[in-house]
Amino acid sequence: MTAGLPWPLAYTVSGDDCRTPMPLGYDGPLTDAVRRLSELGYDGVEVQVRETTARDADSLRRTVEADGLKVLGIGTGPVSAQNGLTLADPSPDVRRHALFRLRGAARLAGELGVPVTLGQTRGTFLPGLEDMQRIWVDDAVRQLAEEASDHGSRLLLEPQSHANTSLWHTPEEALAVVDSLGPPAGLVLDTHHLDAEGIDPVRAVTSHAGVTGCLQLAAPTTRGPLTLGDPRLPALLTALRTGGFTGWLTLEHTQDGDSPRAAARSWTALTDAAAVLS
Repeated sequence: MTAGLPWPLAYTVSGDDCRTPMPLGYDGPLTDAVRRLSELGYDGVEVQVRETTARDADSLRRTVEADGLKVLGIGTGPVSAQNGLTLADPSPDVRRHALFRLRGAARLAGELGVPVTLGQTRGTFLPGLEDMQRIWVDDAVRQLAEEASDHGSRLLLEPQSHANTSLWHTPEEALAVVDSLGPPAGLVLDTHHLDAEGIDPVRAVTSHAGVTGCLQLAAPTTRGPLTLGDPRLPALLTALRTGGFTGWLTLEHTQDGDSPRAAARSWTALTDAAAVLS
């Protein structure tokens, strides 16, 4: 574990299947990212994938573990961000393709023994179609949760801001979906999206740490790297510890044009905050 933290610390990276690196993750090839992140002291990575499936698990595991890191989670943002595929799309073919990609990610996650996350790929509503789109997404998410469970993974839903999706903007809304699913599922909490919705991240973590599989961190306002001395960080770590959090932490933020420096800044800020609590 990263010094002073009782949970694994990950950084967002892009899988080799992504057309370009995701803007909120390490800007560079996966092999370069894991080498540098290992040197900085990270425990693992959260890998964003576009069309990778279980057949690619061994290659991905070897790439990440070659530098002593672990894959801690599989993200699915590029399915929407790079291919424009969402579960709410009016086109049945697009929805079918989106779910096909997501199911592949779930099988990959299962092969690796880690959770799969769902955020913006659930999509946005169009005027007059909202009721039907909600039914489509609800049904697809249920299928995705079953796929994940059947293959040894677990679905984590991320409450996101209105700018990203039309569904499930608060932890309570996402948790209601989680509770309605048959297979076990959980939450991803992201400090940026909580801030954007006017939700206090510390209060959200305090209330939902026990059902949260991952906490994604970024600096408030800028969504950049964490800053040394940020008073919110010790409060968040305390809320995680007292709430029985058993997941992992992910740095998901802009790179300020220099990923090694951004990753180093965030690592230092977080481990410094952990030292304050020791």
